[in-house]
Amino acid sequence: MTIETDAEMQSAIKQYILSEFLPGEDPAALGDDTALITTGILDSIATLNLVSFLEKRFNINIEPHEADVQHLNTVSDMIKLVRAKQG
Repeated sequence: MTIETDAEMQSAIKQYILSEFLPGEDPAALGDDTALITTGILDSIATLNLVSFLEKRFNINIEPHEADVQHLNTVSDMIKLVRAKQG
């Protein structure tokens, strides 16, 4: 199993968010610290879809209590969660 760099993870996550939830948005507008849940970009269904993507893409298991604003509000938060899960 190849461990990806943070930059590779960031790119994959941003590409998914842009294609699924922000089609047509300027990719530069999605920063590492852009709030996604607290601003309403991700609703509950979108968050579940994001969790599914993260689990499949990075071969991790996200617990229900981790699918929250603390862990998934920004791309930076998501990278930290994936890193913690990869141990």
